[in-house]
Amino acid sequence: MLAVSTHPLNPTQTLPSPMRASLSLLRSLSLSIHHRRRRNVSFLPYSLVTSASKPRHFSLLPLASAASESTFVEQAAREQDSSAEEKWDLFKNTDSNSDERGPLNFDVGAAGSDMRHLVGPAVEVKELEELPEQWRRAKLAWLCKELPSHKAGTLVRILNAQKKWLRQEDATYLAVHCMRIRENETGFRVYKWMMQQHWYRFDFALATKLADYMGKERKFSKCREIFDDIINQGRVPSESTFHILIVAYLSAPVQGCLDEACSIYNRMIQLGGYQPRHSLHNSLFRALVNKPGGSSKYYLKQAEFIFHNLVTSGLEIQKDIFSGLIWLHSYQDNIDKERIASLRKEMKQAGIEEGKEVLLSILRVCAKEGNVEEAERTWLRLLDSDGDIPTPAFVYKMEAYAKNGEFMKSLDVLREMQKCLGSASVPAYHKIIEVLCKAQDTELAESLMKDFVESGMKPLMPSYIDLTSMYLSLGMHDRLHLAFSECLERCRPNRTIYGIYLESLVNVGNLEKAEDIFSQMQNEMTIGVNTRSCNTMLRAYLAFGDYVKAEKIYDLMCQKKYDIESPLMEKLDYVLSLTRKEVKKPVSLKLSKEQREYLIGLLLGGLRIESDEERKKHMIRFDFNENSGMHSVLRRHLYDQYHEWLHPACKVTDGSDDIPYKFSTISHSYFGFYADQFWPKGRPLIPKLIHRWLSPRVLAYWFMYGGHRTSVGDIILKLKGSSEGVGKVVKALKAKSLDCRVKKKGKVFWIGFLGSNSTWFWKLIEPYVLDELKEEFLKDSGESRIEETQNISFDSGSDSDGKASDYSDDDSL
Repeated sequence: MLAVSTHPLNPTQTLPSPMRASLSLLRSLSLSIHHRRRRNVSFLPYSLVTSASKPRHFSLLPLASAASESTFVEQAAREQDSSAEEKWDLFKNTDSNSDERGPLNFDVGAAGSDMRHLVGPAVEVKELEELPEQWRRAKLAWLCKELPSHKAGTLVRILNAQKKWLRQEDATYLAVHCMRIRENETGFRVYKWMMQQHWYRFDFALATKLADYMGKERKFSKCREIFDDIINQGRVPSESTFHILIVAYLSAPVQGCLDEACSIYNRMIQLGGYQPRHSLHNSLFRALVNKPGGSSKYYLKQAEFIFHNLVTSGLEIQKDIFSGLIWLHSYQDNIDKERIASLRKEMKQAGIEEGKEVLLSILRVCAKEGNVEEAERTWLRLLDSDGDIPTPAFVYKMEAYAKNGEFMKSLDVLREMQKCLGSASVPAYHKIIEVLCKAQDTELAESLMKDFVESGMKPLMPSYIDLTSMYLSLGMHDRLHLAFSECLERCRPNRTIYGIYLESLVNVGNLEKAEDIFSQMQNEMTIGVNTRSCNTMLRAYLAFGDYVKAEKIYDLMCQKKYDIESPLMEKLDYVLSLTRKEVKKPVSLKLSKEQREYLIGLLLGGLRIESDEERKKHMIRFDFNENSGMHSVLRRHLYDQYHEWLHPACKVTDGSDDIPYKFSTISHSYFGFYADQFWPKGRPLIPKLIHRWLSPRVLAYWFMYGGHRTSVGDIILKLKGSSEGVGKVVKALKAKSLDCRVKKKGKVFWIGFLGSNSTWFWKLIEPYVLDELKEEFLKDSGESRIEETQNISFDSGSDSDGKASDYSDDDSL
């Protein structure tokens, strides 16, 4: 038996002549496989027959040839060359198929380099010379050469053809051999094939080694799959597997990977009882603090947990950890001042000087509480520090004065900023205009708004909202209407400012114009109506005595589950009692035709449905990418479209534009049809009747949620499901004269519309794409691409490439 380890041989060792000869054969074989791969760049049709995998090929091998192949595998499995390219070390990017995967350009700090020192259990495999059967040695030798050169489908067919004689030991040898020659993807496929055989016995060492190598290649989904297999077998993964999987998640720019990294980190400590290395604590903490979009503040508990583990493990706490934790605390809605003071005290005891980051966090706390005295002391310390004062510091100081009612001092800070930095920043203009509008100083607010517009900086919308809100409260409707018109010329439509303008029209009694604006809000998908605008129109109709239209607004609000203001409800009860025997209760929830089409498109794009254990009630979970401009717009639209279905915990306060990137519906039996069709048994599936539902609107929402437009204008759509289901989708698209190509990457299929086909696809869906997205993506395609598609190329071969015909010829609808 041979125990395979990751440690290379001593470079000073000399290999006997037979070994050197076998390794020369190994190199020549590797080169021949490379040449074969370079030639194999076309898409493999599904009709490919793996005749090469038939047992009769082995009978044609001469005995001498079989013996030489056996010697080759024996020596390759037993010895390693002293050169760097023969070492079994995946930290060097010398993989035989590195061109397909691309270079590993990930920067996870010392946590990545620490993986070198994590050694998992050794995998024991028999040497081929220990096998008594000559034919078995010959077949294993042939498989070792043949499998790495084939795609996934062909590889499975070859292994299936050898089912009669392959055993656990043989398959283990194949998997280990693939890892030794850096064909880890092939090793993974062999391992997955093994798990489906009746003779399979779980091998902890093999699973650990393969998971570690998948993680080192940053293939986090495959690493996680093996990780879960280990846990399902009742075993605790090794420390190396935990560490490597966390680093793989941190290295991936895919949405949700940071949450998974935190989950694995917590399980590493709580389930495995391991003490993570210092570098891993630091890498995960920095990933939390550096999360974009201002959402890092939601990771405070996780950051505190990491800090606690550093303290209890007796590890050094670096300055960045202290600064980052104070920064997270300063961003909370309810600030824990005692905790911040405690952290600052610990920094002082550790001899760490407070830098600009800490001072800026303290200034942020002062701004939220209006603590002018502490803000001024912190400001003086910033002045004494080296370098320029950060621009946010000016904004926080302005806010601190404003909270204390000293509005003119806030204006002085803006002037000081313009003097020191040459000009004011966009957040500074937003803050000073907000401050002056709250103080109702119309002259100064209008003057600064004029300066802001002339500066050419954007966005202007927040300041226009503050300005119009001030005009509304002061009853200056003429100026409000003028500001609203100017806003529409310079900014995209916004529901908040439309609501303010609508309220102004109602207040001045211009009901006809108010009805036009309300109708426009309903028809424009990027604007929409909300509780405030509906209550405004309801109040107007009741005041003017138009009870018929008041009832229509009431029915709409019942359908959307909008709250009706108490004074209006008292009047409405009387109105309804005149026309109805009893007050109409809120209508039962039911999806409109448009909502059903939206939902089908979103489900194709990756929307999730969760069901209870009895599958009687189902919940739809909306999850949007924070780094995607398309998702940012789409989430606001879908939040409005499914408002009546949303869980109360997911609903934001009326008038707030802070719509979360994750929200869900209530659990309801109405979603049972969609759960059965698209998520049976908790897994995504493409329905058999999908060809009936692929309307242009469905395709548009599929594109907006699960697709993107590349820099060259091609359109790519994400799709999960079986090959058969993909075939039905492709055939249905072909029936619409939309030719496409298909590529499989992991568990995800990507459908590509290339060249002129992308143009035809865009023309088909354009009427249903949100107006706010049309201009953006026609003007700047590729800017908001999803990270998962960065390595997708339909111009070169891969494991699961295919033309549309490969998926549709054998599928009948």
